[in-house]
Amino acid sequence: MDFAFDTRTEELRKRLWEFMREHVEPAEPVAGAQRARLESPWHTPPVLEELKATARTLGLWNLFLPDPEHGAGLTNLQYAPLAEITGHSPQLAPTALNCAAPDTGNMEVLAEYGTPEQRRMWLEPLLAGEIRSAFAMTEPDVASSDATNIATHIRRDGDDYVISGRKWYISGAMHPDCAVLVVMGKTDPDGPDVHRRQSMVLVPRDTPGVEVRRAMTVYGYEDHYHGGHAEIVFDEARVPARNLVGEEGGGFAIAQARLGPGRIHHCMRLIGMAERGMALMCRRALERTAFGKPLARQGVVHEWIADARVQIEQLRLLVLKTAWLMDTVGNKGAHTEIQAIKIATPRTVVDILDRAVQLHGAGGVSQDFPLAELWAAARTLRLADGPDEVHQRSLARRELSRYT
Repeated sequence: MDFAFDTRTEELRKRLWEFMREHVEPAEPVAGAQRARLESPWHTPPVLEELKATARTLGLWNLFLPDPEHGAGLTNLQYAPLAEITGHSPQLAPTALNCAAPDTGNMEVLAEYGTPEQRRMWLEPLLAGEIRSAFAMTEPDVASSDATNIATHIRRDGDDYVISGRKWYISGAMHPDCAVLVVMGKTDPDGPDVHRRQSMVLVPRDTPGVEVRRAMTVYGYEDHYHGGHAEIVFDEARVPARNLVGEEGGGFAIAQARLGPGRIHHCMRLIGMAERGMALMCRRALERTAFGKPLARQGVVHEWIADARVQIEQLRLLVLKTAWLMDTVGNKGAHTEIQAIKIATPRTVVDILDRAVQLHGAGGVSQDFPLAELWAAARTLRLADGPDEVHQRSLARRELSRYT
């Protein structure tokens, strides 16, 4: 693996850093002030729409999608350092570049498995940033860490599918521009192969029988910028059979294909979040005095900062290796590394941000610094896209199989 970034990546990194410094960072306090005056907390602050327009003008749009027909045509290795930069402002930057979850994963699914009609109806407006979407998989009544438990029922009825079930933490579904839900449920509940019982269907958000019941908080945060997280009840919601994604029984495989790139994108952004926490920690240490000397001269603070730098560099190398493997041997070939970064990155970044919070004292848990919200987002990623323990179980079994 060549550790140097190629010419195109370097040019995009430079352009993106300029965009972050000149546009995104000044927009953070503006967005906060504008949000307080919006019709609802789920509407988009006007400054974010301005950022999206600027990003498109600068060619910083749909960078995540490797398909050159629909996206920037970047490899995972090329996109990794760019996603890291957006992690410095996870509330604004990913959305400004049309690179925010869950839309990214849904666009990848539609680009790979969607019919021409599905792509025209949903993928094209998503690529243009005209609508938002949600991915409805997690359920409150079963252990969703095991996706074969999904209980939502998708029943074929003539030329339609009828959906019944209850989902929660459906990211993006509270946003007023959310137009479509990618819903996973069982079409063959008693089938002999537990991994072929599930299917995915596209459900317009305004379909009769779809009730967005409430917004779920994340450590008390409503996660406005990602369109919130909804609890949704499907009560005999009916959609045309042509809304099936891929084939019947293919839902589990599609979900796994979707989650591979999603997991590495999260880890890329997490490194940027850690770098921002590191920067805030160093500035605070130099600015504050306690017990007669700057915090930067306290021995324990030296340890925190040194350990954080070592950990960030370790994570970055592992994420870049994973991206390189995904590009060269495919997602299956990089399975071990994808699970390794999903275990290591959120856990480590939570620790780094926790030390940054500690160094800021009361300010660290306040709204005056971004650390508390960054910590909540990082901690949540120890659950999202599969909890740590599921990845540890799978990774350990794969390692043990080499000796048995």
